[in-house]
Amino acid sequence: MTAIAGPGLVAANAGNDAAGIATYASAGSQFVYGTLFFMVLVTIALVMVQEMAVRLGAYTGKGLGALIREQFSLRLTGLAVFCLLLANTGLVVSEFAGIGAAFQLLGLPKWAVIPPAALMLWALVLFGSYRWAERIFLLMSLAFFAYPVAMILGHPHWEQVGSGLLVPHMHGSQAFILLAVALIGTTVSPYMQFYAAAGVVDRGAKPEDYKLIRADAVLGAVFACAISMTIIIATAAAIGGTGPLESAAQAAEALKPVAGQGAELLFAFGLIGASALAGAVVPLSASYAIGEAAGVERSVSRRFRDAPLFLGVFTAQIVLGAAVAMTPVDVIQLLIGTQVLQGMVSPIVLVYLLVLTNRRSVLGPAANGPRYRIAATVVVLCVAAMSTILLAQTVLGWAGWV
Repeated sequence: MTAIAGPGLVAANAGNDAAGIATYASAGSQFVYGTLFFMVLVTIALVMVQEMAVRLGAYTGKGLGALIREQFSLRLTGLAVFCLLLANTGLVVSEFAGIGAAFQLLGLPKWAVIPPAALMLWALVLFGSYRWAERIFLLMSLAFFAYPVAMILGHPHWEQVGSGLLVPHMHGSQAFILLAVALIGTTVSPYMQFYAAAGVVDRGAKPEDYKLIRADAVLGAVFACAISMTIIIATAAAIGGTGPLESAAQAAEALKPVAGQGAELLFAFGLIGASALAGAVVPLSASYAIGEAAGVERSVSRRFRDAPLFLGVFTAQIVLGAAVAMTPVDVIQLLIGTQVLQGMVSPIVLVYLLVLTNRRSVLGPAANGPRYRIAATVVVLCVAAMSTILLAQTVLGWAGWV
């Protein structure tokens, strides 16, 4: 397993960050087990998307940003990077806010936790090699095992869980669509594809390593989605039907009177690991994308003087994210808004990914076959359709028509 685990597992797990946990917990508290079947579909989508991303990295030796720069115009390259930065803007803040909120559950103020956490994540990337950083990221992923335990402590109705997983439960309400897009945004996040492809390249993987790389991507996606489902089930069992939650910390607190203090502490522990992992991966994805688009040196194994743009962008994001998280920013709206924004930006990034993996001029015989091409196109169209419906409902709501 240790030989397989790598960028795919790290990227997929990073999606279960503070904002993601808040979204999954809200799904459980608002719709009980009603979103589990939708998450099964999202799992299939994530498996396909992550596999395409790592295949590009393994067979071309280039990250997604570099390939977009080579295969598309300057304007389209700028659009891709802009979409990623737009989607990542609030995420970095939310990761540090998540770290602060988790330690507040343990009785520590955020001002005593966020600066040291930011410094440690910054030092991990600036002074370590990619291999070393990857091992630390994988170690952080162990925190996610806290959620299955919290789920069991919540004593869910397993028959209802099974029904939720196997029987479609779809609603036409704006609340359900908003949450569905947020679930897509936090699970199939744009930064994950940039990081997965770049991580494969930074790891030094070759085409002959593709089988292990693919296994890492597939198992990582399935593991991450399984964890997200345990979060939905845990909150559904404890507080299902009480309405939407506003933060991951609120979910942890809500579990205490129903599932016990052990579940609350486990939820807090998972939140710390999740936020720390994403706190490094999210800014790294933007650094990779900008470095690749600019055609300059980009690697965690490089020093500042060798890769000033790559590490400078990473440093700026860490400083900005930690600084804003220390202010009285409305973290609740930030968490929800960033996930919805991710869901609306995802189709744009997925189109680039689909076009690149369809091109034999890029991947040769490793390009998408006819069946895979059709399936991947359906995934992109479904994500785009959900985002379009949400956008239309939002605009009509502003106009007072819905």
